[in-house]
Amino acid sequence: MFTALSSLQHPNLLLKDTALLLRMNYSLVIFLCMGLHNTAGAVRMDKLADSKICGDAECSNVLSIATALDDFVAPDCRFINIRRGQVVYVYSKLVPKEGAGVFWSGSIYGDRYVDQMGIIGYFPATVMKETQKFVEDTVKIPTTETDFYCD
Repeated sequence: MFTALSSLQHPNLLLKDTALLLRMNYSLVIFLCMGLHNTAGAVRMDKLADSKICGDAECSNVLSIATALDDFVAPDCRFINIRRGQVVYVYSKLVPKEGAGVFWSGSIYGDRYVDQMGIIGYFPATVMKETQKFVEDTVKIPTTETDFYCD
């Protein structure tokens, strides 16, 4: 006849079961993390330009502040949406390829747009008006593949 054993009667069974359960949980966590890591990778997009103008060699200084003259809807993840009247910090200006549009990179600024602040992306220079320049001595540096990755 089979009788169920309680964990109080056999503490070794409880320890073995707990160890097995922990190993299974760790395996599941590692499996899930590996799966998420592979799907969360960045997507390489076409380069918009071969070089860019920046305020320093790292492109970390703000070149200027610009105000949007018109709305711009981002066509893909390299770009940011801009609404007319928004203030944008400009970090770099792409040097256009022949026949290509002129794009700048920057991020939105303003209390009304807190959800967009800190997101850096490209936008056409034609919808912007520079209102304040911070850097006169600029640096022209080559763009890299990472300048055009999407998360």
